Amino acid sequence: MKLYNISLQSLRRKKAKTFFLVVGLILSVASVVTLLTVSKNVNASIAANLDEFGANIIITPKTEDISINYAGISINSVFYNNNNELLTNDVEKIRTIKNKDNISIVAPKLLSVEIINNKNVLITGIRFNDEMRLKKWWNVNGKIPSKVNEVLIGSEVKKKLGIKLNRQLKIRDMDFIVSGILDATGSSDDGMIFMDINESQILLDKRDKVSLIEVSALCYDCPIEEIVRQTSSVLPGANVTPIKQTIESKMTAMHRFEHFSFGISLVILIISMLIVFINVNASVAERTKEIGIFLAVGFRRAHVMQIILLEVITASLLAGLIGYLIGFLASRFIIPVLTMDESVRIVYDYSLMIFSVGFSLAVGFIASIYPAVRATRLDPTTAFRSL
Repeated sequence: MKLYNISLQSLRRKKAKTFFLVVGLILSVASVVTLLTVSKNVNASIAANLDEFGANIIITPKTEDISINYAGISINSVFYNNNNELLTNDVEKIRTIKNKDNISIVAPKLLSVEIINNKNVLITGIRFNDEMRLKKWWNVNGKIPSKVNEVLIGSEVKKKLGIKLNRQLKIRDMDFIVSGILDATGSSDDGMIFMDINESQILLDKRDKVSLIEVSALCYDCPIEEIVRQTSSVLPGANVTPIKQTIESKMTAMHRFEHFSFGISLVILIISMLIVFINVNASVAERTKEIGIFLAVGFRRAHVMQIILLEVITASLLAGLIGYLIGFLASRFIIPVLTMDESVRIVYDYSLMIFSVGFSLAVGFIASIYPAVRATRLDPTTAFRSL
């Protein structure tokens, strides 16, 4: 009789113990698969949301002449140096880099200091759709400008110029309507007047010109330094600067969640090994007579070890496959709840399935080594004394 036949018959004969061994491994594998799948998808979802919550790369022209400060970043005096200006098509070049899929938002801006009612005010041309995605903390009283003659003003501008909602505002002899007023943000946005960037280029006689570009890059699965390097290669005339503090804060939050997941997985691993060890060790203790007879009739000690290990490996293989399916199905219900996004799609991950089977086999094999070795050390005469 083949050794694997003996192992299979032993598993069939001890249905209760086999059931508890397989169920214990299934629960362990399913827990790890669920945890890893949930961790991966939730991390990706959180990272995407964080990466859209403000820019993490600032692109400015290369020049030594400094005149304006925007969001804590010194903006070059591009208004007087045509050789160092950024252009509108530079925005499209950013979308051509190798890691273009990691670029979430590209928000160009045109800045100019203008005198309105004898007071200096910073005019900022923007793309409102991109800006609202980039600055989700903005709260606007009124509505976002949708027409070329509409502007959005900051709270400080409202106080400085005494302008109210839906009132006219004259800039360079052109009349605009204040369609929205930005609530105080505590940033330089409070002291700005925002208009459509195309309209600002016409108004300021800066057609196709851009003062700076803010970029929100998804840096969860790609080093931000690589994105900066690729962007610099397509924009050799620009300074591409990552906002280190923002990036490091986001990645620290991600790593903490990952470490928590790995910690829980380690606990599950230890528990799984204890379940297998106790089950197999108890099985060996109950099979003293059977093992002694095997040795007495000529089975080698290596054969006895193989029988024990084959039983555990067979159960582990079955548990790994079933555990993966259960873990995958469980994660499909858990992830939408945690991310609060019903549109999240979870696809079969065959590498994770291979990992699940390997995890189950490794746990079963390692935990059963000592009981298997213990079985080979039994004295054959023990079986005959118990008959």
